[in-house]
Amino acid sequence: MSAFDVGGSDDRAAVPAPFRRIAVIGAGSWGTALAIIAAKAGRGVTLWARRDDHARALREDGRNARYLPDVDLPDSIRVTSNLAIAVEDADVVLMVVPSSAVRETAKKLAELIPATTPVILAAKGIEPGSGLLMSDVAAEELHGNPMGALSGPNFAGEAAAGHPTACTIASNCGELFDTAPAQTVAARMAVAMGTESFRPYISDDLPGVEVGGALKNVIAIACGIATGAGFGANTRAALITRGLDEMKRLAEPLGGRRETVTGLAGVGDLTLTCSSEASRNMSFGLQLGQGIKREDTFDGKPVVVEGDRNALSVTDLARKHGVHLPICEAVRGILHEGHAVSDAFAMLWGRPIEGEPRALVELEIGHPHARRARWHFEEILS
Repeated sequence: MSAFDVGGSDDRAAVPAPFRRIAVIGAGSWGTALAIIAAKAGRGVTLWARRDDHARALREDGRNARYLPDVDLPDSIRVTSNLAIAVEDADVVLMVVPSSAVRETAKKLAELIPATTPVILAAKGIEPGSGLLMSDVAAEELHGNPMGALSGPNFAGEAAAGHPTACTIASNCGELFDTAPAQTVAARMAVAMGTESFRPYISDDLPGVEVGGALKNVIAIACGIATGAGFGANTRAALITRGLDEMKRLAEPLGGRRETVTGLAGVGDLTLTCSSEASRNMSFGLQLGQGIKREDTFDGKPVVVEGDRNALSVTDLARKHGVHLPICEAVRGILHEGHAVSDAFAMLWGRPIEGEPRALVELEIGHPHARRARWHFEEILS
């Protein structure tokens, strides 16, 4: 079979029934992009905006001038600020709100949708206090609805403009993956969202996919701080690689698989977010590393930086499970505990020397120059 002989196009029995009517809850950049992609895939799409004026502007302008100004909305997308109208007759709900709004939004949805309607989360994070992943937060407020997550290395503007893009869609369909995988929520959503340029992959590891999405924002802040402080590609590569290991460490006690975070929702999303200033988390860290005061980042404008919030919730959860995440702890120290950047990097680079992979080489020996690390980073960053 040649590279262009993709196969399977005539095997209709292998193609699951797609969700035909999709309610996209959240009209930020990624919510708008996913609505555009779903419409291009031939789905009936309703896009919900929280504010009346935002919904009105979307309808009048034919585009999201504030969050995604360069891509037109297909005429087929219905825009509303009425949540009941948005989910009316929806076959699936795609929730694309900030992680801090997931619980409140799910509580409202519980009054509007039947328990059979799947809910797919595109929000990434861990809830402070409870330590719950976003799908678990939503599940506490809903009535047993099938749950899923959509995650991956996606910048909204590129995906909406038709650049080749891939993602992972996971769902909690249990044994159905063994008996009838094509009928799972993940498979049906993948077929519903797939276009000539947007390629979904399917997973049964919902916690593994969500852990990747939560940690990558924290690691991206670390990479941004390092870049802003003047460190180069060596440092960023080390942070990305060891950040991936931290994803693996946390995924396991939450029921996820280590191999899941080597995919799009883990290393893919991590690499993208840590390598571009288009990432708000990377940009936030970059400004901090340059010495800009926290309140003055983004020119003082209010910008949602998920990794800031998650630096606390991720490390709280890891501590609860006895898992040590040095990079996430360093970011927590800088953002929330007043640690100097030099102290944080001295801690990271002066830690005891370990085996890699740790599962095969179980050792820990003292670093010969641990005491010099603090002096080195204070000098180089002064």
